Order: sequence, then structure tokens, then C-alpha cells
Amino acid sequence: MSNYQSYTDNELMQGILEKDSRAFSELYDRYSRMMVNYFYKMLWQDKEKAQDFMQDLFAKIIEKPALFDVHRNFKTWLFSVANNMCKNEYRKQSIRHNTSYDMEEGVQIKDTSITAIDRLQDSQFGEKLKAELDLLDEKQKSAFVMRYFQELSIKEIAETLNISEGTVKSRLFYTLKKLTVSLKEFAPQLAKMILVLFSLTTEL
Repeated sequence: MSNYQSYTDNELMQGILEKDSRAFSELYDRYSRMMVNYFYKMLWQDKEKAQDFMQDLFAKIIEKPALFDVHRNFKTWLFSVANNMCKNEYRKQSIRHNTSYDMEEGVQIKDTSITAIDRLQDSQFGEKLKAELDLLDEKQKSAFVMRYFQELSIKEIAETLNISEGTVKSRLFYTLKKLTVSLKEFAPQLAKMILVLFSLTTEL
């Protein structure tokens, strides 16, 4: 019996192309939580929307696995598809309301993949950070979320968004500069966050 946990992502996608349900189950186990967390942070901390988008994302994989180019890195391709879904949702909300979508207050999601930035946040600072991220435009927010919450490398983000690594760095530092101003009342937490973020941005 095959040990699917030893398969690479691309090998699992090849199995999905061949209608192997166990290959899909393994890929889902690897990435479903990560993608829920990504959608949650990108889509205004809406837990239900994040779950729905994650399910829609994997439905696309089941329905049209041939869309994946086996010569590409699966992780960056997956984030590319997810990012495009978020872009479409931003456009829909902009047309519907012509304003920024209001953040749903008090919504939390269980995230067992605790990152460095999550460990630094107290509840008040964390809520303020979430609110400030929701004020960013989609381009700035997507790069920030992918890097600091999903911990994608600069190179992976560049491939995902189809932009240069220099542009990724520029977007990240612009966001850091903006957060430094908007979160200045949380000086101790902000100093720790910037220290962590700086170490991440220099890790290429």
C-alpha cells in the first residue's frame, strides 16, 4: 500500500489527475488549515467565509486538476489561485458597497500553526493589527499575509503574485512603515514585531 505522506505535492497532483482519492485526501490534509488561515486573514476575519473559500479552492482542484502545470511549484500555484479568489471577492465587495468591507468583530478561528508574529501579540494589539491590515489595499495585504502569517519566502511570494522579488520587498517595507505609524501606541509590542519582521525579510 502506498505511503502517500512520502509523496511530493506534485506527485499527489499527478495522482489526482488519475482520479486517486487518497492522493487528494493527503493534499487536503497538508494544506486545508493553511488555506483557511490565509483566507481568514485576507477576507476580513470572517470565519465562515474563510471556510467556504477553502472548500471552493479544493473543489477547483478536484473539478479541474489539469489546470495545474506539473512543472510549477504546487504551493505557489495554490496561493496564486487563492489570491485570485480574494481579488475577485474584493472587486465584488467594492461594487456592492463601494466601501471597505467592515471587519466582523469578535470572530476568532482556531489556528494550531502558531507563527512568530502570533506569539508576540496580546489580544488588544492583535485586534488592532487585524483592523489595520483590513485597511490596506489588496496588493499590500496579500504580500504581508503571505510572508508574515503564512511564512512564504520572498521568492515564493514573487512567483505567486507574478512580480519581482524587489517589488515584494518594497510592498512589505511600505506596509511596515504604515503599521509603525498606525500602531505607535503599542510601542513595546510594535518593537518586538518589527524585530521579528526584519529577521524574516532578510531571510531570502
